[in-house]
Amino acid sequence: MSWGAYVPLAEEMPSQVVVVSAHSKTVEDEYEVESVLLEAMVAGHSLSLMDQQGGVEGIALKLRSSIDTGIRGDKADLQRRRCLFGSNTYTEKPVKGFWSFLWDAMHDLMLIILAACAFMSLAVGVSTEGWEEGCYDGAGIGFSIIIVVFVTAISDYQQSLQFRALDKEKKKIYIHVIRESQRRKVCINDLVVGDVVYLSTGDQVAADGVFISGHSLIIDESSMTGESEPQHINEQKPFLLSGTKVQDGFGLMLVTGVGMNTEWGHSMAVLGKEGDDETPLQQKLSRLALLIGLPLAVTLTLAYAMRRMMVQKALVRKLSACETMGSATYICCDKTGTLTTNQMTVVKSWIEGAIWQSNGTTPLVSFMVKQLLLESIFVNTAGDVSEGKNGELAFFGTPTETALLKFGVALGEFKSTRPKTNIIKLEPFNSVKKKMGVLVRSSSGGNLRAHWKGASEIVLGCCASAIDAAGSIVPLDDSKYSELMGVIKRFSDDSLRTLCLAFKDLPSNYVSEGPIPDKALVCVAIVGIKDPIRPGVKDAVQVCYAAGIRVLMLTGDNLNTAASIARECGILTDGDVVEGPEFRKLSSEELRRRIPRLQVMARSSPSDKHRLVMELQAMEEVVAVTGDGTNDAPALHEADVGLAMGIAGTEVAKESADIVILDDNFATIVNVAKFGRSVYINIQKFVQFQLTVNLAALVLNFVAACITGHAPLSTIQLLWINLIMDTLAALALATEPPNDDLMKLPPLGRKGNFITKYMWRNIYAQVFYQLTVLAILHYRGKDILQLKGPKYMEVLDTMIFNSFVFCQVFNEFNAREMKKLNVFRHTFNNWIFVMIVGITITVQFVLVQFLGKIANTAALDLQQWAITVLIGFFSLVVDMAAKLINRIYARLFDPKRDSLIITSFLHHIPTGAYQQV
Repeated sequence: MSWGAYVPLAEEMPSQVVVVSAHSKTVEDEYEVESVLLEAMVAGHSLSLMDQQGGVEGIALKLRSSIDTGIRGDKADLQRRRCLFGSNTYTEKPVKGFWSFLWDAMHDLMLIILAACAFMSLAVGVSTEGWEEGCYDGAGIGFSIIIVVFVTAISDYQQSLQFRALDKEKKKIYIHVIRESQRRKVCINDLVVGDVVYLSTGDQVAADGVFISGHSLIIDESSMTGESEPQHINEQKPFLLSGTKVQDGFGLMLVTGVGMNTEWGHSMAVLGKEGDDETPLQQKLSRLALLIGLPLAVTLTLAYAMRRMMVQKALVRKLSACETMGSATYICCDKTGTLTTNQMTVVKSWIEGAIWQSNGTTPLVSFMVKQLLLESIFVNTAGDVSEGKNGELAFFGTPTETALLKFGVALGEFKSTRPKTNIIKLEPFNSVKKKMGVLVRSSSGGNLRAHWKGASEIVLGCCASAIDAAGSIVPLDDSKYSELMGVIKRFSDDSLRTLCLAFKDLPSNYVSEGPIPDKALVCVAIVGIKDPIRPGVKDAVQVCYAAGIRVLMLTGDNLNTAASIARECGILTDGDVVEGPEFRKLSSEELRRRIPRLQVMARSSPSDKHRLVMELQAMEEVVAVTGDGTNDAPALHEADVGLAMGIAGTEVAKESADIVILDDNFATIVNVAKFGRSVYINIQKFVQFQLTVNLAALVLNFVAACITGHAPLSTIQLLWINLIMDTLAALALATEPPNDDLMKLPPLGRKGNFITKYMWRNIYAQVFYQLTVLAILHYRGKDILQLKGPKYMEVLDTMIFNSFVFCQVFNEFNAREMKKLNVFRHTFNNWIFVMIVGITITVQFVLVQFLGKIANTAALDLQQWAITVLIGFFSLVVDMAAKLINRIYARLFDPKRDSLIITSFLHHIPTGAYQQV
């Protein structure tokens, strides 16, 4: 096809002066086509309208663009296009302000009931005791309600800001465009009408447009049309819609509509919103909020973890994934880009019977072979090479494509090779076929030639000949085949990914319908590509193993390469390696017998990964899966946690995943697991603390009221304990940062009880201690403390209240460590916890000493303060005693550990068999 010429914009012409304004009508004179016509053309899939505009080239010219060089793309040009055609953004719902959250918080059912109680208390109190004495109970309840409303509103507002920031990050999608003859990477929000956009497998179509050129471009339009059948895009069906996905192939698109002027934008306008504001888990938590206070702790924990994980380069797309990752028992992990750096280079090559090593020298090959190699590398590719203004070359494409292009540039010029061939047909790389082919004809109109490249064993298996040391084509007999397989094994043993390049000449009258011929090929070269292991991967794998998480490496590489890299990463120890074809032959029963020893799967396909996930889940395992390709979407969706790669991952993979790993690093996945465990345990901490507070307060007041007719804790005091302290405690315990000790524990799995025996032990011990001490104070406190005077009962009740509160303050420290004796470890790593403990103590002091009439308290002297604080402090001693008793019991009476227990108990040396008790 012919390429359009670049037409200068008006401001480049000295005879014209253009004033750019959002309201200027002179802007329309620069473009010869209106946005309304372009919208109608794409929406109606109207080829007649397109033909009237001169086809895609004519539309490009009228938009002052070029299908060859793109738009000019400077600030003035971009602003001008946005003024007339709009920007590639969508109208969002107005940001919900703080006062809206305050209003929502006031509609809580519990608070409405309390407000009614406050009103009745105020009315009864004022009518019976007068305003000065009768207003305190009602005013106190009202004051408590105000505090709770503001704390809830502030918490919800902060969460909304965090979710909004995460949502914006989630929508940062980058694509490649041509601007001023250069290929550039831009955010989809920066697209403008007239841009020429590259599309490849897994990309999201970011705007409405028309097809320029490409090969085997297949689009999934189900999100827009509801049709599950993929659409083949070509010159006869050239229209592309925003919001659809590239399922296969690649091509170029001319943007004709952006933002609200696209079909997707029109749909959003009808709906009145861009998407769901809340995830399903958030909606469930909102409903549960009417019944208990627990969702606040859950939401706070998840929101805090999401924000911290974002800093650690993990974007959480689904709230529930935070906790689920903490239960993971298996991680099925890709190799390329996750365990390795994804910065590939060709370091070894076999060409014309000789092995060349990359040491700054270029392989010396015959002219014919050199031309074959250049044609194979530069034409049979979805990548590209672009020259910048300063002469530097920029390489675009997958890391494998980029490595080959750099190798090709070292042999010859890109520009002098690619224009000499005319591409007739192209079959893009497919993870099932594991090869890519192209059918070309030289510009001189000569014979057709098919080029193939891909996995070495597969492409070599299609070859019948090879090029020898003399540059001649010789039959690929058994001896030659064994020689080349030896080369492949030698490269693989050096942890190199191997690719085979081959070709086949076809007669000029060959009919090109049907698939590209891939039999009886001629082997031209075998290249070995090095992808270095990421720093820290081996340590991260060891952390997983220490945490009881099995790591399975799944790769498309051959068995030798996969095994070599797995050993280097520390994944392959004494386990098994299986290849995809062998894996597919195994029955479910055979596979489940082999899975416990399985560590590496080579030559795996996306369907293998999907089946493996299902088998692991059938074995009650919690499975996390990493993926980056479109074909990984089923496995990512099926897994308990899908982890998509943020750099190498396609948009289809990211949409199917629960978490996006922004740096494609395996160490980040381990951090996600650590945060997941932290989320789960932090919620357990809060539940343990809240159950202790509620059980103790309920039993204390109920039993005392039944026996003596007098409840030691007043309504205001219970409000402070149950509402204020629970809210503050949720915030304090929810923000506990993860520590490395979490990765020394076994995985939680599917069947573990949420409230464990350790939690019940801690709860019972604290409730028993608090009820015992406070009951003694209630019934014998006057004599023990030698209280006298007419107001001794007020002082005694205040001491009970103060003792109870300080029991909870110190029990917050106990809740931080459910098993370990030292509950003060890492305390100052969490400044929020320290601050909230300080706030709690300060408010308690003010309530007791200065708000006596409102809080129903009497001011205490120094000795009385010391006694109540000491009672609270003994909660720490009780917790330590309970943990020690449990350890001694476990060591003495656990029949599974008798031999280790007796030896360890006698020598006072803890053994690994029971370190976690």
